[in-house]
Amino acid sequence: MPNRKCIAIYLNHPTCSVDSVNGVLSALSTSYRVKIFTKQRIQEGFFDDVEMVVFPGGTGQAIAFSAQMKVNLKDIRQFMSRGGKYLGICMGAYWADAYFFGFLKDTRVVQYIKQPRATVKSSFSTVTSVEWEGQPQSMYFYDGPTYVGGQFRQVATYENGSPMAIIQGQVGLIGCHLESEAYWYTKKVISPFWHEGEHHQLLLKFVNDFLKSDPQLKLF
Repeated sequence: MPNRKCIAIYLNHPTCSVDSVNGVLSALSTSYRVKIFTKQRIQEGFFDDVEMVVFPGGTGQAIAFSAQMKVNLKDIRQFMSRGGKYLGICMGAYWADAYFFGFLKDTRVVQYIKQPRATVKSSFSTVTSVEWEGQPQSMYFYDGPTYVGGQFRQVATYENGSPMAIIQGQVGLIGCHLESEAYWYTKKVISPFWHEGEHHQLLLKFVNDFLKSDPQLKLF
């Protein structure tokens, strides 16, 4: 379908991992055209037909940002200045913070596990209880962020009330891994919580609604 909107997904394993990218593809590729880009220099005009750039989750330190974004940072900033949208999942959500892309206004992206009354206290793969658009869910979690300060639309919260998924203008951020797939749930303690693809549908709806919305808060 040539009239489908196009999204660009960043891949650099393990920081923005193959597993997470494949999960995003499973959730979105039937509804959107997809381009993949890496830390290598993109071609001129790469973002010309792109509506949204996706930075998914993975493992490693957020400080890897500088080395990975060095050659494409200008192009990504220009894409956002033209009104493009940014979706960050877990690690990609951290990268929206002021220390990295700096795409948020008066909002900081911080570790959920360090927040008061956090239901997960250390960095490991698990599931955690969240409320997604008013409905209780158990979602795959691996040291994802929450958000403090500023104004944003809250889509989901962790069990302690901290924001889990938000939209602020051109930026959408998700702390849990809605893109998780069945093989992520091999540990006995979390295997009963496999979502049978339901969370892929929630991610698709999030993206659909996000791309239809007119940002009230413009970047730059």
